[in-house]
Amino acid sequence: MQPWGAGPLFDFQRSGGAPAPVLLSVPHAGRCYTPEIIAWARVPEQTLWRLEDRYADLLIEDLVARGFPALVAQVPRAVIDLNRDPRDIDVKLVGAVPRGQPLIQSVKQRGGLGLFPRSLPRCGDLWRGVISWEEAHSRITLAHEPYHATLEQEAELLRHSHGEVLLVDVHSMPPLPPFASGLSRADVVIGDRFGTSASRTLVELACSVIAAHGYVAALNHPYPGSYLIERHGKPESGRHALQIEISRDLYLDDQMESPGPGLGRVRTMVTQLVEELGRELGGRHWSEAAE
Repeated sequence: MQPWGAGPLFDFQRSGGAPAPVLLSVPHAGRCYTPEIIAWARVPEQTLWRLEDRYADLLIEDLVARGFPALVAQVPRAVIDLNRDPRDIDVKLVGAVPRGQPLIQSVKQRGGLGLFPRSLPRCGDLWRGVISWEEAHSRITLAHEPYHATLEQEAELLRHSHGEVLLVDVHSMPPLPPFASGLSRADVVIGDRFGTSASRTLVELACSVIAAHGYVAALNHPYPGSYLIERHGKPESGRHALQIEISRDLYLDDQMESPGPGLGRVRTMVTQLVEELGRELGGRHWSEAAE
């Protein structure tokens, strides 16, 4: 067992044959902190929870029970962010990066939230020291690479069987401020990388289902989607990907630490959303085949 990861680093869940060509991903669901990680942190464990999409995995439980395949992270985002480019390495946190190692510096990394989160607003640095390159490399090869390899494999199996596939990447977000004075805030943000990761038809359907449940949907602002849907969303090849950000206060308690009274309603919305997207994608394929 790695000192930074206890047990399985992610779970692939499926209760039966997929009822539609939709694959689910919850890359920030992990909340299993080893004693070594907690001891290395210079902040309380509860501060590390702020990095999580806390209990977002509960939002897809009904879908998994109905046979939709889902990849759910167990390794915490504090250890490695599965929704970041593996080159997005913060040299302030990772020591002795080999010469010639390809690196990028994203806007998120400059704010402390690269592949290995370094800091959070209003609390400063998270860790007591740097990560060795050997440990950083092991996190990439044991967690990041197999997570994305599994997504690619499962998506390709669905695409091969159905002609097209949709990856739905499930996240949660802090409550957003209102759009403007006197206007409502966005409850759910759909990200499609500004029209590049999924069919427009799927995006419009997603927004309409969200609205039908009484929630306010926004598109791409402030979350257009990150590395995961950019990597796996190739609509020209029949592989669509959408990111869904859901406001945490809709399904967590007032402290945003535990499941709250709104969980059932949000889970119902997410279930219908995915089922409707699956029907649209499957129906479109068979319609085209008939033609």
